[in-house]
Amino acid sequence: MDRIIKHLKNSRHVLLATHVNPDGDGLGSMIALGLVLDAMGRRITLYNESPIPAVFYFLPEVGRIVRKIKDFRDYDTAAILDCSDLGRVGESAAEIDQIPTVINIDHHITNSNFGNMQLISPDACASAEIVYRLIRRMGARIDKNIAISIYTGILTDTGSFRFANTNRAAFEICEEMIQIGVEPYMVAQKVYGAYSLGRIKLLNLALNSIEISSNRKMSMMTLTQKMLDETHTRSEDIDGLIPYAMGIADIRVAVLVRERHDSSQILAQRKRYHVSLPGRDWHFPGEEGESLKKNQFDVSLRSDGTVDVAAIAARFGGGGHSRAAGFSIETSLEDLKKQLFELSERF
Repeated sequence: MDRIIKHLKNSRHVLLATHVNPDGDGLGSMIALGLVLDAMGRRITLYNESPIPAVFYFLPEVGRIVRKIKDFRDYDTAAILDCSDLGRVGESAAEIDQIPTVINIDHHITNSNFGNMQLISPDACASAEIVYRLIRRMGARIDKNIAISIYTGILTDTGSFRFANTNRAAFEICEEMIQIGVEPYMVAQKVYGAYSLGRIKLLNLALNSIEISSNRKMSMMTLTQKMLDETHTRSEDIDGLIPYAMGIADIRVAVLVRERHDSSQILAQRKRYHVSLPGRDWHFPGEEGESLKKNQFDVSLRSDGTVDVAAIAARFGGGGHSRAAGFSIETSLEDLKKQLFELSERF
C-alpha cells in the first residue's frame, strides 16, 4: 500500500476508471479516490465509457466523469477500481494498458492481478472499503463529498448490508461516514427511491420469463432488448431484479440473462484479452472471417452460498465473488441456457 501511495503522490496526471455499466461501488470508489488526489493537487480524470445510471447522479462530482479520452498518452498513471480484469473497463483496455503505471484496486477473489501495482483484498466488503483504508493511510482528510462516495459504495455492494460480504468494517466505516455528514436516508432515497412505471412493467415481463432447471436448483430470468424498448426502460432499471429469481424456494443459483445489441465492445475485449473456455472450442464472430452475429448477453449469477458462482463465471471468461459473479458472452440464447442448465445438474 505504501508503494502505491508514494507513486500516487508523485504522479503527474492520473486516470481513474471503473468497469462498464458502473455500479455504486465502482463509481463511489473512483470518485472518492479522485477527490482525494484532486485535493492533493494531482491532475485527475474520472473515466467510464458507459452512461452513468440516473440513480447515481447525486454522487459528488459525477458530472466530471468523461466517456471518451482524447489521448491516453497524456497520463503517467491509471488507477483501475473494482475491476477483476483490465478488460472490464471496456474498449479502452488496450490503451490503458499502455499507460506507464497501472494500479489495480479491487476486492474480487477472481482478480487477474493485472497492472504494475495491486491492492487487492477479497475480504473487503467493497472496493470502497479498500479505498477508505488507502485514504486513511495517506493521511488525507475525508470531507462530506468523499464520505458520501465511500458510504454509497459500501451500501450498494453489500445490498444495504444484506449480502454475505457484509463485514464488521462495513458498519464501522459507514458509521464514521455518517459522523462526517452523510445522511443515510438521503442516499437510500436516491439509490432505492421511487420506481418508474416502466420499471414496474419491466419487472412484470422479467418475472414471466423465469425458468427453473429440471432439478429445481437454478432459476433463470431473461431480459431482451425488446422488453426494454417496450417498457421504455434502460440498463439501470435492471438493477435489483435478480433477487426475485433468487428468492424462489430451494433455488441455489439465480441467473439473469440480459441481451445487448451492441457487440463491438465484447468483441474488442475478446480479441485483446482472449479467454479459452474449458470443454469447448469457441469462435467469436468477426475473427477468422466469421460473420458478425448480434446475440450478445450479459449474465449475472447469484448463489445462496452452497455454489461458487465465481467458478461458473470463470468458465465463461468472467469473474466475481462466490455468491455474486457474472460474465459477458456472444452466443445464441438457446445454447447459453442449455449450458447453464446443464451445469445446474452438478449442484
